[in-house]
Amino acid sequence: MLTKMLKTLSIIALTVVISACNGSDAKPSTQTTTEAQTQLQKIVTTGQIVVGTSGNMTPMTRSINEGRGAVGFDIDLAQTMADTMGVKLVVKVIAFEKLIPALENGEIDIIVSNMTITPQRNAKVAFVGPYLNSGKCLITKESALANAKKEELDKTKAKMVVLKGTTSEDFIRIGMPHIEAVTVDTQEEAIAMVRSGEVKAMLDEYPICRAIISNNPDEFVSVFSNLTYEPIGIAIAPQNTHLINWTQNFLGRANKVGLLEVLGKKWFR
Repeated sequence: MLTKMLKTLSIIALTVVISACNGSDAKPSTQTTTEAQTQLQKIVTTGQIVVGTSGNMTPMTRSINEGRGAVGFDIDLAQTMADTMGVKLVVKVIAFEKLIPALENGEIDIIVSNMTITPQRNAKVAFVGPYLNSGKCLITKESALANAKKEELDKTKAKMVVLKGTTSEDFIRIGMPHIEAVTVDTQEEAIAMVRSGEVKAMLDEYPICRAIISNNPDEFVSVFSNLTYEPIGIAIAPQNTHLINWTQNFLGRANKVGLLEVLGKKWFR
């Protein structure tokens, strides 16, 4: 089943690449000087695109090789982008709260890291998407807590763990002020705290909750709820309009040929 799915993914990814080649030249023109080139043209000239990702949100992005790489839905999406451009994908694993500063200072070209499009972030960077719509859910050992509404959760005054710098942290701070939020850097730390009973629950987004439940079906419970609307997008520096335009067109093609659906079946099963 997995072999068949990966074969299908390869075919669809190839379709995205071929459909992007509308004419004799699939790559942006690089005839201008380096100083006059757009960021996209510089990417093509150098032969690589540098993508920032947090690597701590399985199945969207998970670091491997001691932080020297990553795998997941987001990385497969970024790889198809690189393939379509005809360049090498370079993945930089960076702490989530440091991703936007890294984009602003030019350390990376784009962010593909399960990043929710929020007004606050959008004031700093441009977003293309959403390529995925999500929402908050809980990972807990207690069924009553998993099924509780937002107001009911706040009244419990429970201690919950969230990943540092994410919208989950903001959601508890603003939407559930009576809940004590504990922040950690990794998903593994958060799961361990729920498992040990140090906290009552972990608050995260639906794809991540689903993956945790799939890997621990007899240990945790989770119910998806519309506590929030979480549109997930690709972040790009606002001045890079050529790259923004290219990414918009890429996502449109990826959606039309079924790439996002196949990636979902591969990583969210």
